[in-house]
Amino acid sequence: MKRKVYLDDLPWEEALENYLTYLERIGALHPGRPESINVEEALGRVTAAPVYARISSPHYHASAMDGMAVKSADTYGASETTPKHLKVGAEAVLVDTGDPLPAGCDAVIMIEDVHYVQPDVIEIIQAAHPWQHVRMVGEDVVATEMILSANQLIRPVDIGAALAGGILKIYVHPKPKVAILPTGTELVQPGTELKPGDIIEYNSRLLGAMVKQWGAVSMRREITVDNFKSLQEVVASAVDEADIVLINAGSSAGSEDFTADVISSLGKVLVHGVATRPGKPVILGEAHGKPVVGVPGYPVSAYLGLDLFVKPLICRKLGVVPAQRSTIEAIISKKMVSPLGVEEFVRVKLGQVGERVIATPISRGAGVLMSLVRADGMIRLPRLSEGYKAGEKVPVELFRTPEEIRETSVIIGSHDIALDVLANYLRQKYPAATLSSAHVGSLGGLTALKRGEAHCAGTHLLDEETGTYNVPYIERLLPGREVVLVNLAHREQGLIVAAGNPKGIQGLADLTRPDITYVNRQRGAGTRILLDYLLRKAGIEPDLIQGYELEEYTHMSVAAAVKSGSVDAGLGIRAAAQALELDFIAIEEERYDLCIPAEFWETPHIQRMLVVMAEPSFQEEVRNLGGYDLRDCGRVMWRSKTIQG
Repeated sequence: MKRKVYLDDLPWEEALENYLTYLERIGALHPGRPESINVEEALGRVTAAPVYARISSPHYHASAMDGMAVKSADTYGASETTPKHLKVGAEAVLVDTGDPLPAGCDAVIMIEDVHYVQPDVIEIIQAAHPWQHVRMVGEDVVATEMILSANQLIRPVDIGAALAGGILKIYVHPKPKVAILPTGTELVQPGTELKPGDIIEYNSRLLGAMVKQWGAVSMRREITVDNFKSLQEVVASAVDEADIVLINAGSSAGSEDFTADVISSLGKVLVHGVATRPGKPVILGEAHGKPVVGVPGYPVSAYLGLDLFVKPLICRKLGVVPAQRSTIEAIISKKMVSPLGVEEFVRVKLGQVGERVIATPISRGAGVLMSLVRADGMIRLPRLSEGYKAGEKVPVELFRTPEEIRETSVIIGSHDIALDVLANYLRQKYPAATLSSAHVGSLGGLTALKRGEAHCAGTHLLDEETGTYNVPYIERLLPGREVVLVNLAHREQGLIVAAGNPKGIQGLADLTRPDITYVNRQRGAGTRILLDYLLRKAGIEPDLIQGYELEEYTHMSVAAAVKSGSVDAGLGIRAAAQALELDFIAIEEERYDLCIPAEFWETPHIQRMLVVMAEPSFQEEVRNLGGYDLRDCGRVMWRSKTIQG
């Protein structure tokens, strides 16, 4: 079969503008017929016509205070030296807040300013001016006044104002119906017992939640197998029922990617392929006068495709402008390279360290949904740029508020599962606080501290000459820097192998066997340094180990590689092996510490963490992970000489 190619490689802004212009021209983006709904049910809907008040609010002159209603002219001349006396019931009428103003009265004197000289006579020492403490007719809303304009997103206060103006029903634009069509022979529904090759179909739920968030109705269809005729029938049916149709997967150029051909058979493909990363193979088309979008199958690509191209369609159908995310300037913690000609969207973790906001890139893979879950924001790498240098200041689109960013404790360095537990307990005890941990290895963490990019660094660096952990490295990498070294845990390092240890691996010497494949940690990781130390100690050449150059960035990634069968062994912590029900061959206990610059020691970012680390429930949960000893958890193991006294 002849391989298909992309029709376009347009900048996404140009592709979107061309698409919207075409759809506007054929009338595909006009809102549907307005519908009348109860005002009380209108939250989040969009007005289809202006709303005018039927009555004034208040519709009578009302007392704004508890007190005495009076005729202001009767109070003129009152002062401390010439008080006035008014007869209760005749010249002064007792009223409560909200009561109608009695006939002949045009002012209210607060009850606090009233002095009874007799049971039926009051004394005042200050004159009341006309309409004092009175809510006049129409003070809030005047009959026939416009309360809401057309194309206004209805808020709680708008509901109150409409009801105050005597409006019970309101015309709103109908919610656009968005049909979501998951496709792929390999897809199975959530909850299905999985076999190799199966992929859980969760994209349609993700996309459905997104369109609901934007004010549309999600119409999720059942999975369609990779077959041209079947997909054509499903799309044709969906176009008849929905306002917008999303076909998820099959938008690329593979032998079973039928989306572009199906759209062409029913209508027209306007764009196939945009210059973004991820999300390149998006398809923008039309069938029977309605938008049909081919959404890439990888979840991050799908998310980005909807955000860039489908959100504007829904907003046009609703008559509103897409909301823009807030932005903040941040310092890039490490170099980011991107190919020319492609605009790349990079997910980042954020945290304010001192006066600077630090952005640390996380996984850039189109299939890594957790990169969106963990992300605090998004950086756009311009298509006419090759990326950013470490230390550059760049704008970041925020997924969280600036307040949340300021309350984030930033840990950069070695990966440890206990940090996830720490983050959870931190959020439970201090709801405003979060913990951001970036896994760049122990050396990378200390380097980040040197650049002022973290509140602390996770480190477990064994010094071969002294046999001690972390201190020699800190003294070399952070000379003269005032730091405190606090223990998080002692943990077991060893070989993670398949359940049952089918290849009978006993120790490091077995890694040189021709039938054994290995996965390593990245350069600069404490586990990698430990391995190299142990290999030298045992006289084993790294070149003899198949997979020594294959790198992963976390203990869980190493365990996952073993679990999948792609490798036979990897050095990591017992907790990672236990989490995935793998066997573990203990080799060494090591010390995992948090290196904390002295300037952050008294800040909430650190003190909150220390409080949580002392919690018995936190320590118990970490122990239950397997391979942890918390005998020194939270203990200061070392201070730099400049602050030891």
